Amino acid sequence: MNAWDKSRSAVVALVLIISSGCASTKAVENQEAYDPIEPFNRAMYKVNDIGDRYLLRPVAVGYERGLPPQMRSGIQNFFSNLKYPITIVNDFLQGKFRTGGHDTGRFVLNTTVGLFGFFDPATRVGLKENDEDFGQTLGKWGVGEGPYIVLPLFGPRTLRSLTGDVADSPLTPLIDLTNDNVDVSWALWSVYQVDKRSRLLDVDQQILEAYDPYLFVRDAYLQNRRYRMYDGNVPVDDSYLDDMDDMDDMDDMDDK
Repeated sequence: MNAWDKSRSAVVALVLIISSGCASTKAVENQEAYDPIEPFNRAMYKVNDIGDRYLLRPVAVGYERGLPPQMRSGIQNFFSNLKYPITIVNDFLQGKFRTGGHDTGRFVLNTTVGLFGFFDPATRVGLKENDEDFGQTLGKWGVGEGPYIVLPLFGPRTLRSLTGDVADSPLTPLIDLTNDNVDVSWALWSVYQVDKRSRLLDVDQQILEAYDPYLFVRDAYLQNRRYRMYDGNVPVDDSYLDDMDDMDDMDDMDDK
């Protein structure tokens, strides 16, 4: 077992230990955000915001203005397809066998006929895109969210979603840093981040106008994660349900 595998195992063990002390998933996620290291998180948020303001956002603006919509759409499709094995594996881990079969067909069709995912013929034939990851799978298994964390470069996470990211990483070269082509992974990840950031430009003004941008981003992230875990069918007694229509544009914030 190499060092990365040991680290991955340690993180998975850590989230299971911490989450075992939590209440049920539903009980935990009906509560206010669990943010025990808020001072650290706010500091990291400011660091990330500075990097975004002076580096990532200008590049994303240039990307949006410089590339035609059709090309940007193809790049977005490519990255979505590149990550799709994550969805397929987690379909089956959650017991969604029929959906897993459909998603496998979608991936094969878009990878072949769609030229490695740059085109999306699967949607046109009725194989809609789904979105699953191991963080959601842990939630379906009853593992609590754990604390909210803001990471340098990677942004908002919960302990559960962070564990999911680590577990999912071998399934796509976009976030797999264990292979022999680390430079390729980082290059793909960098282009992906620029593309993702360009799709979040429309919500910049909402964040700027928020009374507390940190809280706005934190709550939007947590609500979106919960919405995705329930496949959009959030229990009606969850307090965040009423806000979800306003959070659709924030979906890309959680992408790796």
